[in-house]
Amino acid sequence: MTLAPATATLPTPATPPEQSAATTFAVAEFFAGIGLARMGLAEAGLRVTWANDMSADKHDMYTAHFGDEHNHYVLSDVKAIADAGGARGLPRDLSLAWASFPCTDLSLAGGRKGLAGKHSGTFYHFTKILHDLGGHRPPVVALENVNGFATSHGGKDLRAATKELNGLGYSVDVLTLDARSWVPQSRPRLFVIGAQQAPVEEDAANRNTFLRPAWLNHLFEDDELVTHRASLPESPPAHRSEGWTELIEKNRRNQKESELWWDDLRRKKFESELSDIQRKRVEELQKGGTPVYRTAYRRTRKGVPAWEIRRDDVAGCLRTTGGGSSKQAVVRIARDGLKVRWMTPLEYACLMGADDYTLPTRTNQALMGFGDAVCVNAVAWLGKHYLKPLIEGSLRSR
Repeated sequence: MTLAPATATLPTPATPPEQSAATTFAVAEFFAGIGLARMGLAEAGLRVTWANDMSADKHDMYTAHFGDEHNHYVLSDVKAIADAGGARGLPRDLSLAWASFPCTDLSLAGGRKGLAGKHSGTFYHFTKILHDLGGHRPPVVALENVNGFATSHGGKDLRAATKELNGLGYSVDVLTLDARSWVPQSRPRLFVIGAQQAPVEEDAANRNTFLRPAWLNHLFEDDELVTHRASLPESPPAHRSEGWTELIEKNRRNQKESELWWDDLRRKKFESELSDIQRKRVEELQKGGTPVYRTAYRRTRKGVPAWEIRRDDVAGCLRTTGGGSSKQAVVRIARDGLKVRWMTPLEYACLMGADDYTLPTRTNQALMGFGDAVCVNAVAWLGKHYLKPLIEGSLRSR
């Protein structure tokens, strides 16, 4: 735990409004997208009663899946909500504010403008709304973003966000979870937890480096910040290295796979864009006899397009469909050769822990919605083992 000096003392948290048992765990979800965070929070007993996003396509998916429960969804730019005094429209019984704000300016794939960027800078519109809530500010705040948030501008962006939350009365914890603990997708994400009443600190001699790797230490060692490392009852499951082939086989009956595979001309072009290393990888996998599935991204190396096939039996990190290399191909590798096709919306949903999600008719709408979301399982684990106990007070306060 970083003990704050006198100059960094947190403001005294306002006394929360009276809450009934039915609304104790109410959640406001900013940048809600298609509602996958909502699904994970619900598994932990946390109920989203207000949601917001500016994407009409994502709003339509949210509406189609959740049905009559969608009427709390505010379709608007968060800046417009903040500028219009948006705190007036939020519930007053909130226990948690969740914000999966855009990663565009924080990810390695983006421009790395950080919190000064047009997209990731929406974080400050979110905190303005928190500020305007005053005494109705929720006791817990959770942010979700890419791991690049921790290294953006040499760590200055994460420090600035922590300082901002400190100014609103929150002590801050930071941890990383990877969807690969639950589903066959490599998707590491950073979670920033703000608490008006910080929980008991984990033992310094037994720190959980799986949740908080050494590259996060710079934040906790900064004496000008108010931070904590919560002692959690257990760790998430170990990262898996298989399961993608099993997922494909399970879903084959639910999609007309024979209609999806590329024709011979397109497949041969794919094979021509494999490097010698990639061809050798294919040959090794073919020796096993049993057909296996892998995912592949098309990249440009020194101006030359090239397909790269993953080594392990998990999918690469899902992305939105906005970039040229964002879509993943599915490769079936067997002794009789290769088959190649694009990944389907159903596979996207399963890789995000949303197997039963109501899929839209437009493929790109689905890929954009899921590729820009958070894994349901990771949110559920965080909700069950951290957020809900923190709200209830069962993690104990210092």
